[in-house]
Amino acid sequence: QVQLVESGGGLAQAGGSLRLSCAASGGTFSSYAMGWFRQPPGKERDFVAVINWSGGSTDYADSVKGRFTISRDNAKNTVYLQMNSLKPEDTAVYYCAAASFLIWRDSYYSSHRSYVYWGQGTQVTVSS
Repeated sequence: QVQLVESGGGLAQAGGSLRLSCAASGGTFSSYAMGWFRQPPGKERDFVAVINWSGGSTDYADSVKGRFTISRDNAKNTVYLQMNSLKPEDTAVYYCAAASFLIWRDSYYSSHRSYVYWGQGTQVTVSS
């Protein structure tokens, strides 16, 4: 059983930056692919970014490419999401998730059904 705890959310102005962290415990963190998803108010949960177990492969939703960066530190059991050039439409609850086996195709890693463990979420609000 893996526990995931997100932190780093808050209020930012448009054009600003935030860095989210997701700390994992209770499992072998380095064996999991990790993803970030977000859920705006009244909308479905959407894929944001993914990173493979080693950190050697990443991918992003088109809406955040060039602005967000996912990374991981396996020694610290933590995955990060650096968010730059924030926009009001980035406002959402952000969730990290872990997948023990993940086919490296966007139809799989962009689907929330591919992830087994989820954090409780952290709110990000971007004001215009």
